Amino acid sequence: MRPYEKDPAAIYAASFATVRAEAKLDRFPVSMQPVITRLIHSCGMVEIADRLAFSPQVAERAHAALASGAPVLCDCEMVGAGIIRRYLPANNDVIVTLNDASVPALAKSLGTTRSAAAVTLWEPHLAGAVVAIGNAPTALFHLLEMLDAGAPKPAAILGFPVGFIGAAESKAELAADPRGCDFIALRGRKGGSAMASAAVNACAAGLPEDRAE
Repeated sequence: MRPYEKDPAAIYAASFATVRAEAKLDRFPVSMQPVITRLIHSCGMVEIADRLAFSPQVAERAHAALASGAPVLCDCEMVGAGIIRRYLPANNDVIVTLNDASVPALAKSLGTTRSAAAVTLWEPHLAGAVVAIGNAPTALFHLLEMLDAGAPKPAAILGFPVGFIGAAESKAELAADPRGCDFIALRGRKGGSAMASAAVNACAAGLPEDRAE
């Protein structure tokens, strides 16, 4: 057996140091560097830094929303499961509506996916919320449609849907017209639940060296 690191603190420190060295994070705003570090750490791909689109103050505004008690709206259970609850500054609600009993019938009536129909149930919670989408492109598309129709605006949209059909297109739409919301999006097909929850964790609490634990 080859030797391997066992100290959790040392693993974190070495991981984040590697990200900083390889991703050249000083080209990004200081407030975005913890977010980008956590995103790279969640997937092991330094190259995603070159594919990120974001509004200049998204990290600060997402953090401020969380500090004020805003909920986190997630498109699937995996995103919700990846959010580290102790990082949330105001014991924030983490809301996932995908498995609500009304969703299958709602999806059928709307002629869309369950993921998109579940977003319809976010409307009472949307104003000032932090939205984290890490699975379904149709969830992001439908959120943007709701905003076009006059739904309340979230504080931030963290857009990381993944896949071959609609993922790149939904994130391109968000980046091209975020509907007056702050946002982060990973251009192209890559994404996933781990990245969406990592973005929430970074906006909530930064990196380990930013906190006393």
